[in-house]
Amino acid sequence: MNFGKNNPLLINLALQGGGAHGAFTWGVLDYLLEDGRLEYDGISGTSAGAMNAVVFANGLLNGGADGARHALSEFWTAVAKSLPFEVAVRSADGESVSLAPGLKLMLQWSHYLSPNQLNPLDIDPLRKIVSERIDFERLRRNRKLKLYIAATNANTGKLRVFHRHELSVDTILASACLPTMHRAIEIDGEPYWDGGYSANPAIFPLFEECKSRDILMVLLTPLRHKGDPHSAGEIKSRILEIAFNSTFLREMRTFAQLQEYVSRQWFPIGRFERRIAKTHFHVIEAEDIIRELPSETKLAANKWFFEMLRDCGRERAKAWLDANARNISKRSTVQLTNLFY
Repeated sequence: MNFGKNNPLLINLALQGGGAHGAFTWGVLDYLLEDGRLEYDGISGTSAGAMNAVVFANGLLNGGADGARHALSEFWTAVAKSLPFEVAVRSADGESVSLAPGLKLMLQWSHYLSPNQLNPLDIDPLRKIVSERIDFERLRRNRKLKLYIAATNANTGKLRVFHRHELSVDTILASACLPTMHRAIEIDGEPYWDGGYSANPAIFPLFEECKSRDILMVLLTPLRHKGDPHSAGEIKSRILEIAFNSTFLREMRTFAQLQEYVSRQWFPIGRFERRIAKTHFHVIEAEDIIRELPSETKLAANKWFFEMLRDCGRERAKAWLDANARNISKRSTVQLTNLFY
């Protein structure tokens, strides 16, 4: 296949949530935009992935690939500067980061106090950052790029996927609403929490509604840890991580099972089975780096930390694209059964 900047390959993006670790996804997107070999059909995002998705899409509308790169950089820089106090502390050797003592104390209080008590004014710097930088009216009108933002109904536990025409500041904040830190976001009379509880991210809209048969997943949650959790903090962190990843793992296991089933059929298959067989999956991740980071660093809004993760994301995206670009539209570059089944 002849491909390049004049003949880009169409692909879908699935962007996981992970708080500050979403800066890794910033780096992935930054390199893919700089490289120019890909074009984008649909993007599904949850939490930080939702933030990256709408900033990316808004930037594309305003200035193409360069506009999207600038928008992502501006967004993450604004997040790093958004709090009136330092939330993260860099180690003496400059190689790691941890939360400031004051924020650690606030996290401990969050186990005993509701958001109304802990944050009575419901202060959320992200609302100002997002509302000032995203033209939601223009995004809703844009029919070229499909957007799917996941949030969890706090009353039913059900997933709600907001489509492009439903996007607003509230839908994005709902996707990233941690219930221990912020009040539920009310939309259409229903309260919503972080989408990670029900889809991190949702893959099925990309499969069902997008023209491209290639889905590139940018993963922030390690699929496997090196050791067992022992301390109380480690156990709580692992429980939360499992809760946030269980629906995604279940969805991907279903895709793995379906593709395995279709591959064994000798008789003519129907439209749904052909669609399953022709769907290609790809993964960019940094499991070896992210699983070494304390879970608390998901709240580390720190410029140096963001830039470290961004650079890592750029490196992983370059390595993946150089190795796999010729396989896009032809075959998967990851075995779903090995990862999820």
